[in-house]
Amino acid sequence: MTSLYVREITREEHLAHLRLFPDASHLQIPEWGGVKPDWLPESVGWFEDEAMPVGGAMVAAALVLYRPLPGTRRYLAYLPDGPAIDWRTPRLERWLDPLIAHLERIGAFSVRIGPPLVVRHWDSATVTAGLADPGVRHLHDLPAADIDGRALDAGERLRRLGWRPCAEDDGSGFGLGQPRYGCHIPLAGRTVDDLREALAPHWEQSLVTSERAGVQVLWGSDADLPDFHRLYTATAGRDGFKARPVDYFRRMWRALNEEDHDRLRLYLAEYDGEVLSGALMINVGSRVWHSYAASGRYGRELRPSSALLWRMLCDARSAGADTYDLRSITPSLTEDRLLGRLRFKTGAGGRPVEYLGEWELPVGSQGRMLQRALRVYLGRR
Repeated sequence: MTSLYVREITREEHLAHLRLFPDASHLQIPEWGGVKPDWLPESVGWFEDEAMPVGGAMVAAALVLYRPLPGTRRYLAYLPDGPAIDWRTPRLERWLDPLIAHLERIGAFSVRIGPPLVVRHWDSATVTAGLADPGVRHLHDLPAADIDGRALDAGERLRRLGWRPCAEDDGSGFGLGQPRYGCHIPLAGRTVDDLREALAPHWEQSLVTSERAGVQVLWGSDADLPDFHRLYTATAGRDGFKARPVDYFRRMWRALNEEDHDRLRLYLAEYDGEVLSGALMINVGSRVWHSYAASGRYGRELRPSSALLWRMLCDARSAGADTYDLRSITPSLTEDRLLGRLRFKTGAGGRPVEYLGEWELPVGSQGRMLQRALRVYLGRR
């Protein structure tokens, strides 16, 4: 087995690799680096033959985001939803050691990764039944439809190599890292009728309500981002998270649509000329991501969010997507502020999933001390 080494690659090299292997996360495409102003992006590639630093075969690529620690020349190196390497191999160090060596040369004191591995998933009907059972308090109290032993093995191999799990997101999806629990709607091989039949009764009734009321779902443009942001800000105030400024979404629109004009879409649900709800759809490879869903209080009885998601689901299926990713959910089934989101997503036919989660490794003799310093800094912000 040949050894691997990692070096910086150009944006063009990264994009060329993604054309051959298009199913990377949207957080691992080079365009995402243009969305995050507080991070310094770098595209890196794994190569098989170190004797040929220009012509060697590239076998994997990743986006690294560097977060500088104020007052130093040291960085947290973060690979969200990545890297997309061979996580099934019993020799993960073959992939990770050259990555760490490269990042340490750059000045990283800590490396944070998010292996794109699903450990287990639950059927939506199982979760719906669990929501009605007061004795069920967590997804882990329910029988999983599948458990991936190879993904669990990858976690054990990471532990043996010195990596440790990061603190988990609370389910809101607005922490530093990516949430450990998400929700997928499988689309491959399914008709619109199949998707409709999979809706929970309460969800089907909500959709019928919006259809009979005449709620319209339209594609928006960047000119509609202020209307979307108004709803998003209202959602942030209602759900208790800090809203991003409208310029963040303008930057996202420019960055993601620079290479592919259909990478990012804005959907808006309207009634009688009033925008009632909105969401972003990010398209990469065979997956789409439902992001930043937002709604106001006006017109909620018309169930615009159901009409919105249904239109987006049908459009994603028509475009050939295999998976509709509804992003974060809470694993808790007790009554709290996030339970409505779980009920909405599973009612739409969503399948809750648990990822392997994010892992971190201190680098160098000062790695652990600088990790603590960064946590203090981010906590104050």
